Amino acid sequence: MSAHEIIEIPIRDDMIRLGQLLKLASLVEDGVEATELIKNGLVKVNGEIDDRRGRQLHPGDTVTVNGESVRITTGG
Repeated sequence: MSAHEIIEIPIRDDMIRLGQLLKLASLVEDGVEATELIKNGLVKVNGEIDDRRGRQLHPGDTVTVNGESVRITTGG
C-alpha cells in the first residue's frame, strides 16, 4: 500500500470505537498495541492526533497510523 492510498473499512453499525477500528483494519495486533499507539500520540483521526481509545468514529472518518490510512464506510 502506498502512503497516499486509503483503504475503505465497512462497518455494520453507525459508529465504531477507535480501538475496535484499529483491530478491524489490522493496523494493530490487539487492544494493548492499540492503547499504546493511541497513548503515544501516533494515531490521527481526520488529520488530528486523538488520544481517546473509545473515540466514536462514523462513516467518512479517516484514521492514520504509521503512514497507513483507512476510511470508514457503511455496510459490512
